[in-house]
Amino acid sequence: MIDQTISHDHVVEKLGEAYLAAGQGTPAAAEFQKIIDHSGIVWNCWTGALAHLGTARANALQAKSSRGVDADTARARALLAYKDFLALWKDADPNIPILKQAKTAFAKLQ
Repeated sequence: MIDQTISHDHVVEKLGEAYLAAGQGTPAAAEFQKIIDHSGIVWNCWTGALAHLGTARANALQAKSSRGVDADTARARALLAYKDFLALWKDADPNIPILKQAKTAFAKLQ
């Protein structure tokens, strides 16, 4: 059961990435949230941490394409998701490119 769930979460993560690449923040965020909602299964798996990063990126995309309260709400969700990702990776090698990118994107949103 666990292997099937992790495989499913990997597919969901790739679907979220595809939505991001297509500039579709709302469905991307929904896909990444599915992984986060199963955190008991993926808590120590890379997909769990990257789901937070995907959620951050999806919400940042929503913030750019929205206006007013919707943009502010998406920005706040992005900041929170970046904080979650950075907390999970706090002990990671600071030279990992994806971590550097996340820190840069987080700083730009603040």
